[in-house]
Amino acid sequence: MKPMPSLIIRNATIINRGKRFDGDIFIQNGRIEKIAGSIDVQADREMDVLGKWILPGIIDDQVHFREPGLTHKANIFTESTAALAGGVTAFMEMPNTNPPSTTLEALEAKYEIASRSSLPNYSFYVGASNDNLDTVLKADASRICGIKVFMGSSTGNMLVDDTKTLEGLFSKAHMLIATHCEDEATIRANTALAKEKYGDAIPMTEHPIIRNRQACILSSSKAIELAKKYDTRLHILHISTADEVALFDNETPLAKKRITSEACVHHLFFSDEDYKLLGGRIKCNPAIKTSNDRDAIMEGVLDHHIDVIATDHAPHTIEEKDNPYLNCPSGLPLVQHTLDLMMNHVQNGTLSLEQLVDKMCHAPAICFQIEDRGYLDEGYFADMVIYDPQHQWEVNKSNLLYKCGWSPLEGRRFNGKVEATIVNGHVAYQKGIFDRSQMGMRITFNRS
Repeated sequence: MKPMPSLIIRNATIINRGKRFDGDIFIQNGRIEKIAGSIDVQADREMDVLGKWILPGIIDDQVHFREPGLTHKANIFTESTAALAGGVTAFMEMPNTNPPSTTLEALEAKYEIASRSSLPNYSFYVGASNDNLDTVLKADASRICGIKVFMGSSTGNMLVDDTKTLEGLFSKAHMLIATHCEDEATIRANTALAKEKYGDAIPMTEHPIIRNRQACILSSSKAIELAKKYDTRLHILHISTADEVALFDNETPLAKKRITSEACVHHLFFSDEDYKLLGGRIKCNPAIKTSNDRDAIMEGVLDHHIDVIATDHAPHTIEEKDNPYLNCPSGLPLVQHTLDLMMNHVQNGTLSLEQLVDKMCHAPAICFQIEDRGYLDEGYFADMVIYDPQHQWEVNKSNLLYKCGWSPLEGRRFNGKVEATIVNGHVAYQKGIFDRSQMGMRITFNRS
């Protein structure tokens, strides 16, 4: 990283480590040099943020940015830019691109793209398949966020359904395994039943019936069973049912957990009632289910059965999403609005601001053992969000930054908005303006 101008942020309301307090933040050489009630120092740049909140940057542990090979939908440049505007200072991107990141060469090619095009910091999962165990085990745990295993349908050959392969992965993996858990046999059987009933005209309201709770529970339970058998570091992504919440431990401190879980913002916001209005635009895997599931997932977040909140940002073109059910791809664009969606829960009293910071900033850093990020601590990288809680605005096509050009949130109004995002001490985004003079960094991990 090239030398950075120093920066002093004054009159901030700082949210960090479960506390809220007023003070100044002095940043030098890309890191937080000092935090105090008042700092008497001159800096190259000064920002007065009276009335604004300062949060650690959001760390999103699950995004799909579609590059390489699927860039008609999105790419690392466009989606990381959208992420930055949403307060995301670090992302971890999934391997189901074209070609998939199932070789170390393909993985490093994505890092090279990100080094030239991403303002936020970045990491990429290496993808497991039924035939690349030796390759996956060669990955450097200090430089890669984890191994991604699709234990439910995915693109290409990335469905890992071979028992021998799963046993090999879970018994030999030297880093975190992140799983998409849905039982493929259950989904195929339910799809066949739906075709018998509806032919090709399956309504979108059938999605949570086809990809039902039983498919999720069977697969999540299998992953947990394997992890316990081999003491594997397992992270189960996008929990979507009330039943799964109870599978996880909420008594062990996060830093000592061997099995952790993630909730996604759409499973905390939408319910199956929203298919009537939004149809395929909220079709995702695992499916958005009932309001009871939604509320149970939030309760799991609050009581620490669920450890991390992320997006699973997965853009498709609107033409693709407007196809009939069987040809409509799953996934929705969310990374620009992750903080807005969760701040909505803060404003209605469901979630405290301190809890939001814990689950979206601190917990991902702990869960993945990220070096020197996730907190507003002296000595840490200066990754932070300046948030204006008074700014009222509406999501519409004119302010969307996704390459796909649409959002399931269009027409919704929010109270509060990201004013600026600072990455490694660099004001990379402020009030709609992006400064690309300093790109993001590859995240590193402190794993023994």
